[in-house]
Amino acid sequence: MQPVPLAVTTSSKADEAQREEARAVAARWGLPWMSRKPKEGIAPWLGIKAEALLVVGDDGVTLWAPGGSFGFHAGMAHLRRLRLAAGEPDTFVRVAELRAGDAVLDCTLGLAQDALVASLAVGPAGRVVGVEKSLPLCAVASEGLRHFELGPDSCAIEVHHADAHAYLKGLASASFDVVFFDPMFGKPKKAQAAFEVLRLFAEHAPLTAEALREARRVARRWVVVKGARYSDDLRKLGIAPEPTSRFSDVTWGRVAALPQAP
Repeated sequence: MQPVPLAVTTSSKADEAQREEARAVAARWGLPWMSRKPKEGIAPWLGIKAEALLVVGDDGVTLWAPGGSFGFHAGMAHLRRLRLAAGEPDTFVRVAELRAGDAVLDCTLGLAQDALVASLAVGPAGRVVGVEKSLPLCAVASEGLRHFELGPDSCAIEVHHADAHAYLKGLASASFDVVFFDPMFGKPKKAQAAFEVLRLFAEHAPLTAEALREARRVARRWVVVKGARYSDDLRKLGIAPEPTSRFSDVTWGRVAALPQAP
């Protein structure tokens, strides 16, 4: 029997509440549920029963693959939100000119780091929508956000599992103030093992000129793109990098929305 691409199970010390939650996660994402015995190791399952597993435990939903595991955590987004709340600048917020009440479409949600910052920047009257093509990443992010305390100063983050280009085509013109892309860097950076596992499941296709044009049609103000300082990805798309710290390995660019027909 061939292993399924992705399934849901629990930690080895799960109680009945966690087993019920795991069944609910499986139902939400249309994935098979696999019962796990107490103290049963997960490594023998990988590549035999499933290529990858979403494991529901005390630390939320974690994605396990033969190379390791990773889960949702606010990480640097938590620090960025604290700084933003204290009145300190944030590069994404500055480049996108985010303000209260804005609607933001994040076309490369990943683990929702920039979406979390945007949700605070636009406030409870705003809207943040995240689109993620990778089902494992989308499930980890969405399940993590279900339990993350955004607080009264932030809006909720809507998550959609979809191809961003196709999703953009289905949207009306000028339906979001800002559209954002953070494509996966083509050149691996030195990172922890968990990030290398994340890279296995992330979408690696570069941002195309066609998708950028659709984004400009959907945007009312800006399309913002994050890139790597060591690449010329932004310039290939005709986007001039914004000034940033020379110590940063990330660069940002923006292009204006397309003019709307009268």
